[in-house]
Amino acid sequence: MKRLLYIVPLILLAACGKRESSTTPSEIIIPPPSKPVLVTPAQNQVCTQGTVISASQSTVNFKWDAAANADSYELTLKNLLTGVVITQTTLLPQTDVILSRNTPFSWSVTAKSAKASLIAQSDIWKFYNAGSGTTNYAPFPAEIISPALGQTVNAVNSKISLTWKGTDADNDISYYDVYLSTTAVPALLQSGVAPMSLTNVNVTANSTYYWKIITYDAQGNSSDSGVYSFKVN
Repeated sequence: MKRLLYIVPLILLAACGKRESSTTPSEIIIPPPSKPVLVTPAQNQVCTQGTVISASQSTVNFKWDAAANADSYELTLKNLLTGVVITQTTLLPQTDVILSRNTPFSWSVTAKSAKASLIAQSDIWKFYNAGSGTTNYAPFPAEIISPALGQTVNAVNSKISLTWKGTDADNDISYYDVYLSTTAVPALLQSGVAPMSLTNVNVTANSTYYWKIITYDAQGNSSDSGVYSFKVN
């Protein structure tokens, strides 16, 4: 009987110890914002819906679909002629911005959450802010695709390919002039190029190259992509 008296308290203590153990609460997962979907100004179109302020400026309304789990949005605008970038923060899925008329812009929206560190960025669209009496607009500056800025490429038999993308609100692009050289101000390589690529371009190994695209439309209007540099192994 004495042995039983000693054993029973031990069992009771062990049982009490188990009841006092606690469980770790599950971690709360906060979802990031969803990707904003742009609405207006429309992609690669002329924006004529702005409110005219003067001969040189108008107010343009930007709209996009509300993103899930977003508390605020950051609108990013780039003047495609000057390269100047401006940003504007808003709590609503729309905002007004005063812009130069008869000027091409690109725009995108970043959705942000006060509860999550992750963000979500929309696609990048281009548009032309309409000008007074303008019936035909210059092409958008060509988008350099490959080689991209700062890229290092491997030549095959001392040759590479150049690719770009041209767009025009009037859909009347005629041709491209391709500039390429090892100087910061690239020289004309080939004029009157119809496709958006150039193959079998001769290059020298261990060199830095600079290139750009000038786009021309049927009315003689033109746009400059700006200069991009890349290296050849």
